[in-house]
Amino acid sequence: DVVRGGLVTNSQLLLSCRSGKLTPSQVAKNVIAMLEDCDKSTPPLRAIVQWDREQIMLMAEASTTRYRNKCTLSCLDGIPVCLKEEFKVVPYHHRVGTVYLGTQPETEDATVAKKLREAGAIIIGVSNMHELGTGTTGCNPNRYHKIPRNPYNPNHFTGGSSSGSAAAVAAGLCPVAIGTDGGGSVRIPASFCGVVGLKGTFGRISCHGSLPLSYSTVSVGPICTSVADAAIVYSILAEPDLLYPYGLKQPKATLSDMCAPDLKGLKLGVDWTFFKACDAEVLSACEKAVKHLQSLGASVVEVSLPEMEEARVAHVICILSEMRDFLQPDFNKHFHEMNLETRASLALASQFTALDYIKANRQRTRSMRFLQEIFSTVDCILTPAVPCTAPRIYESDLLTGSSDMSFTVRSMRFMQLGNFTGIPGLVVPIGYSTAGLPISLQVMAKWWDEAVLLRIGLKLEQFRDQTKKPSIYYDILA
Repeated sequence: DVVRGGLVTNSQLLLSCRSGKLTPSQVAKNVIAMLEDCDKSTPPLRAIVQWDREQIMLMAEASTTRYRNKCTLSCLDGIPVCLKEEFKVVPYHHRVGTVYLGTQPETEDATVAKKLREAGAIIIGVSNMHELGTGTTGCNPNRYHKIPRNPYNPNHFTGGSSSGSAAAVAAGLCPVAIGTDGGGSVRIPASFCGVVGLKGTFGRISCHGSLPLSYSTVSVGPICTSVADAAIVYSILAEPDLLYPYGLKQPKATLSDMCAPDLKGLKLGVDWTFFKACDAEVLSACEKAVKHLQSLGASVVEVSLPEMEEARVAHVICILSEMRDFLQPDFNKHFHEMNLETRASLALASQFTALDYIKANRQRTRSMRFLQEIFSTVDCILTPAVPCTAPRIYESDLLTGSSDMSFTVRSMRFMQLGNFTGIPGLVVPIGYSTAGLPISLQVMAKWWDEAVLLRIGLKLEQFRDQTKKPSIYYDILA
């Protein structure tokens, strides 16, 4: 609680509900009032794009009864959460950021939505996203979505593609949101909006019930106010799902040693050449954060990440080829209903050949082998999260969208390795630029070792001496 300053955490909400100071129904009423305010504000926040008062109150009242009877379901009982529009959530439209999908309300929940309901969480709605997850700004000018605003500065983007999820958490609407990450789509918006983002190991959290845009690069993960909250959500969602074959053979998820008093014995791998390819302000903050981890007993080991340029290109070939393949009918039938940027990305993807895709996957095998060797000598790899802070929104973006390939490529620089090879990654805010925009550090670990990320993440939070409240912020405890 001290760490997050004024931003409300899951644990604060739990304490309020358990002590009887506040009921989930009262929290839900606060959230509804705030959602109404968000829609009317200038400019509108556009974090949550579909919500229903009756649905929210039904879940909240059931939770209030459980608290009264002292039979709560989990640490998420009564906690407001939202899910990216990429997931099916009853009774909302599964639009996935488009104007043409999800013409009828959903009748079946995605696995993660089902698990959150079973945990007693209050689903406050579905959150905005970059159309079909095709970009990293969150810019989505179509009529159902509009452009979500960064709570730290509404004239800047949130990052994408899980744009609304990060904005909702940063703005205080809910301490927990769920996103998907195929090229940094959880970690980039979490970084730009100054909150915690966890991309699980590929297959760790079920993708069943989300649109299978890129089956080999996408992982699901929480965006939260704190590392502890991310750990709670991870522990509830991370397990095999018979409807999602990629995660069936996973080892049991644990939080072992997460709360160890120091980092003694941990080896932190850093490729300094790779690490330093970022803006000066980002580099300065990230270097200081690494020194903080060293002061807690961890040792920094210089590592070399080989063939990063080859891995970067191969990741782009894999994710775009798979999206183009899955969206072929949409591209033919709904081309004129797509945003201009989406059309350009899918048109570019159509230039890749089967040979390109095969070569890219050979590179994946090589990159995974390199990582196996590196993780035999270190416990994790540290990088900045994103090389820059959130970019500015221009007037033209509101009308026609934004397409800046050089920014897209740059923003994914430190993200792609995790998506391409399936290793987990955690981003934690560590400070602010002189303009007041958030800066984050990323920790990556070997497959299935999210526990070490959360252990290091808890210590990284202590490095940030203060949490600045965003300029757009709602206090659901008020």
